[in-house]
Amino acid sequence: MDARKAVDDVFRAEYGRVLATLIRQVGDFELAEDAVQDALAAALRHWSRGIPQNPGAWITTTARRKAIDRLRRDANYAHKLEALQYLVRLQKDDDVELSESAIGDDQLKLIFMCCHPALAPEVRVALTLRTLGGLTTPEIAKAFLTSESTMAQRIVRAKRKIKSAGIPYVVPDDRQLPERLGAVLAVIYLIFNEGYRASYGDEVVREDLAAEAIRLGRLVCHLMPNEPEAVGLLALMILHHARREARSGADGSLVLLPDQDRSLWDRRAIAEGAALVSRAMEMGDRGPYQVQAAIAAIHAEAQAAEHTDWREITALYAELQLMMPTPVVALNRAVAVAMARGPEAGLQIMAELADDLDGYHLFHSARADLFRRLGRVEDALACYRRAIELAGNEAERAFLASRVRELSE
Repeated sequence: MDARKAVDDVFRAEYGRVLATLIRQVGDFELAEDAVQDALAAALRHWSRGIPQNPGAWITTTARRKAIDRLRRDANYAHKLEALQYLVRLQKDDDVELSESAIGDDQLKLIFMCCHPALAPEVRVALTLRTLGGLTTPEIAKAFLTSESTMAQRIVRAKRKIKSAGIPYVVPDDRQLPERLGAVLAVIYLIFNEGYRASYGDEVVREDLAAEAIRLGRLVCHLMPNEPEAVGLLALMILHHARREARSGADGSLVLLPDQDRSLWDRRAIAEGAALVSRAMEMGDRGPYQVQAAIAAIHAEAQAAEHTDWREITALYAELQLMMPTPVVALNRAVAVAMARGPEAGLQIMAELADDLDGYHLFHSARADLFRRLGRVEDALACYRRAIELAGNEAERAFLASRVRELSE
C-alpha cells in the first residue's frame, strides 16, 4: 500500500475519532481540525519511507503534537495555557490510548455539536459528513450539487457559528435530549436517503453515503442503546441497504422492488434489521422510524413480491400518517392501498395530493404506474413524461423513458 492510499484510508476510518478527542482536549473546533490536517500532511511525508504498524495511533499522537505546536506559536496563547499543559502531559505518554468508551463518548458529543438546532439543517448534514464521516469538502459539494467553494464557505461559517454562539461540546441533558436526538437522527437519515436514492448523477445508489449513515447510526445506538427511535432508524437503514445489489442492473439501470432478484438481497443484514425492529418495538413509545422499519421488514422478509403482506403495510402507513401527516407519507399509503385494494383506490387518494406534490417526480411516476395497470395509456404517458421533467437522477430518467417507449409501442 502506498503512502497516499494509507493516508486516505486513515482519513476515512480515524478522522472523526481523532478530531472528537482533540476538540475535548483543546476546546477549540478549528484548532483541533487544523492539528489533524497537519498530522495527515505529515503522514504523507513520513509514510513514503514506511507505513507504521498502527496508522491510526500514529495520526492521533502526531495530531496531539501538532496541536501543542500551534498553541505555542499563538501569540495570544496565554488564555489557552490550561489546554496546553494538559496536552503536554498527554505527550509525555503517547503510548497511552484512550478507551473505546472515551472515544465513543467524544464522537457522540461531536455529533450533537454538529446537529445543534442553531445551525441550519443543510449545514448540519455537511458538517457531520465532514467531521465524523471523513468525507472531503469536494465530495460533500458533489453530494449536494454545489460548488466546492460554496460548500467550504458553509462549513467555515458553521464552525464560526459554533464558536461565536458557544455551542457546547456535550450530550444534552434528559430535558433537551428528545429535541436534540431528533435532529441527530434526522441528519443521519438525510445522509442515508441521499445514498439510498441519489437525487442527481448517474448512480442509483451512492454506497459511500449510505454506509456512512449506517456507521453513524450504529454509533448512536451503541452509545444510547435504550432510545427506541435510534434503534428503529438503524433497522430501517440496514433493511433498505440490504437490497442494494438488486436495485440496479449490470448496466446501472434502475430495478424496481417487484422486479428485483431477491437472491441478491443480503439475508444476514435482513436478519439483523428484523431483530432490531423487534427490539425497538418491544421498547414501546412507537415513533416514525420504528414504523417505517416495520414496513421495510415486511418487504424484506417476503420471499417473492406476490407474497408481500400489503394489508399489514397499509395499516402501518395509516399509523405512520397519524405521526407524520405529510403528503409524501400519504402518497406511500396510497401506493400500499393500490396494492391491497386495486389501482382505482390508490388513484382516489392520490387525486387529493395533486396540489401538494405536483413538483415531486415520484408522485407522477406512481400515478403513471397505476394508470398503466388500468390500461389508461394516454394518462400513463402524460404522467411518465411529467415525472421525467422533474427527475434529477439519470438512472431514474432512463427508467421512466423506457416505460414511455413500452407504452408508445
